[in-house]
Amino acid sequence: MATASQAQPQPLPLQDRVAIVTGSSRGIGREIAIHLASLGARIVINYTSNSSKADSVAAQINANSPTPRAVVVKADVSEPNQVKSLFDSAERAFDSPIHILVNSAGVLDGTYPSIGNTTLESFDHTFAVNTRGAFICAREATNRLKRGGGGRIILVTSSQVAALRPGFGVYAASKAAVEAMVKVLAKELKGTQITANCVAPGPIATEMFFEGKSEETVNRIVQESPLGRLGEAKDVAPVVGFLATDAAEWLNGQIVRVNGGYI
Repeated sequence: MATASQAQPQPLPLQDRVAIVTGSSRGIGREIAIHLASLGARIVINYTSNSSKADSVAAQINANSPTPRAVVVKADVSEPNQVKSLFDSAERAFDSPIHILVNSAGVLDGTYPSIGNTTLESFDHTFAVNTRGAFICAREATNRLKRGGGGRIILVTSSQVAALRPGFGVYAASKAAVEAMVKVLAKELKGTQITANCVAPGPIATEMFFEGKSEETVNRIVQESPLGRLGEAKDVAPVVGFLATDAAEWLNGQIVRVNGGYI
């Protein structure tokens, strides 16, 4: 005879909650989207330029589901009208308020210029996506996420904010601004039960990480890691997943550095 628990399976931690994951056609964002879906969330895959990769992520999530649990929406996070459209599309697609924003969209100048050699164009592009984009997405989420429980704003930053290594001056500054902003935002969201946190990965084996790095540089970074390897996107996704659940409600206004002790 089946027990009550066998007859009534426990709902998944994020069952039917709607999550927007920006920059989720590849890299860390892709793994986050897939992981949140495995926790029961309905996912909006966001991309800027590569529609085929975004479609591939959605197809993987939807493969074993009788109804679509992932949709794809193109939007440039640095453009307010496009971000508004992204949120509108999410609400329409699932006929539901949005519960979770994960802002994973980001750029890095793969030439790793010193501050003295950074062009104004590189500075502007880095801040447009990493800082302005995070601000616009967080601002929209502040006014759109479900209140009263389950609301989560998770902004992906970088452990470079703590490492402060040469060649990462503008990149680290762009992410440091986001980390300062999220601490203020958490306080401003008082009364909504929406939490706001940052997840700050260290060296993760993604396309963006490998761009412009020599094999020697990569090997040096591996040797500097206490765990003797690069991080993988799957090392970051469960941390984001936890922050998105009810179990993480008491984590608010925090910067969680996910780097294997590298920094």
